[in-house]
Amino acid sequence: MTEAAVTFLSSCRERTDTLLAQSLPDDANPLAEALRYSALGGGKRIRPCLVYAGAAACSSNPDIITSGTDQVACAVELVHCYSLVHDDLPAMDDDELRRGRPTCHIAFDEATAILAGDALQALAYEQLTLIDDIPASQVVALVAYLARASGANGMVLGQVLDLAATNRSVDLDYLETMHHRKTGDLISASVVMGAMTSGCSDESTLLALEDYGRAIGLAFQVRDDILDDQGDTATLGKTTGSDARQSKATYTSLLGLEHAQTLLEELRHQSLRALHNLDERADHLRAIANFIVERER
Repeated sequence: MTEAAVTFLSSCRERTDTLLAQSLPDDANPLAEALRYSALGGGKRIRPCLVYAGAAACSSNPDIITSGTDQVACAVELVHCYSLVHDDLPAMDDDELRRGRPTCHIAFDEATAILAGDALQALAYEQLTLIDDIPASQVVALVAYLARASGANGMVLGQVLDLAATNRSVDLDYLETMHHRKTGDLISASVVMGAMTSGCSDESTLLALEDYGRAIGLAFQVRDDILDDQGDTATLGKTTGSDARQSKATYTSLLGLEHAQTLLEELRHQSLRALHNLDERADHLRAIANFIVERER
């Protein structure tokens, strides 16, 4: 990655951490503590980085970050954090480690983790209602977009498909659909919603950004499967091999490591092709695609 790309990602992460801290309650009660534990415990912050990159790609002045872009970045990360808390629960993936620390239900208890996830999701939509620098109709469109990406036809459906695939054989089409829903939809939404905060309404541009998001969303999962197969718990900050222990299909188990790596490169090229009509303002998106493919954790 170039120095400019590293600086951009670092600044987006720092900005997101500040926004998250401001959005969360700081009361001295178990729920507030669980919220801060789950949302402020590190993380790659890929989704908010994509919000900022999507906004820059369509902005007349990419160096200016609007408050609306900030609120969207905070909202998508809160949704992501909620999904991780619930995904780790005993009834779901039953994981004990997240971002190098005990998962929320281990650090607190299962009931508190469920309620923390509920509260993080509600806080996400509250952030969108605070946007006041774009027309109200656009705010409503952002709310609808996030709801579709994270709800019954998006991320939650992907989680259901993931649970249904436990201890059963599934084919590559099933795996792709599952991960488009579980991971890709929120990643695509992050890019497109960021562009919307810059006033982008051109359908062809938004579709191109959506295609880019779908490609890197799938690439993110393929890379995760490769890391889970090759990496170690200390480096990744989460327990490796959990999919294998639960007899879940992965790209490495279905394709083998070599073909999974080939698919990863194909998805990189696919994501970059989706941006071919966009100028240098989309370079942050190009850098994030490369980061997702090359990351080590």
